[in-house]
Amino acid sequence: MFYYVDGTVSVLQQGLAVIDCSGVGYACHASQNTIGKLKTGEKARLLTWLNVREGVFELYGFIDEEEKSCFLMLTSVNGVGPKAALSILSVAPPDRLALSIITGDEKMLMQAPGIGKKIAQRIVLELRDKMSKEQLETASAASPVAAAAVSGGVNHTQEAVAALMVLGYTQAEALHAMEGLDAAGMEADEIIRQCLKKLVKS
Repeated sequence: MFYYVDGTVSVLQQGLAVIDCSGVGYACHASQNTIGKLKTGEKARLLTWLNVREGVFELYGFIDEEEKSCFLMLTSVNGVGPKAALSILSVAPPDRLALSIITGDEKMLMQAPGIGKKIAQRIVLELRDKMSKEQLETASAASPVAAAAVSGGVNHTQEAVAALMVLGYTQAEALHAMEGLDAAGMEADEIIRQCLKKLVKS
């Protein structure tokens, strides 16, 4: 129903951002990642997702496409609802979340309130498996980089490529974004952050 809301930030609370659009305040549930990038009184545009359940309408807001994509990916996992997905994104923004899935770092996910070991393991297993089937199958035919990241025995560059693919980018886009980076001396999460900066601008 709503693709985005564009207006002035009028209220910021824990897990909530209210965007004033021509006198109408849209209350958007949001991660701390999103809220931390907003300022009261300043203009903002949040991508949105509407959750309808038992007559209740809940609007969720996201700072960018990567965060929204991760939110939808998380809620596709059995047992992970919208609030749990926001909780995870508050402690693991898209770059860290993608890397956690690739490396099987369930402890990162368990830092989110309400996320126990079993659900963290399920998230890693389901999303890693989904990525390997839907995103890496085709890419690995052209290059072993992404496939290696899923099967094991990876370096930081390979982890970063696979993590960017979790976020919805193609292998070609990920590799293109790495051009010009001194990736050999960087950790995977830093490579991902630098690539995302370039990909957002392109």
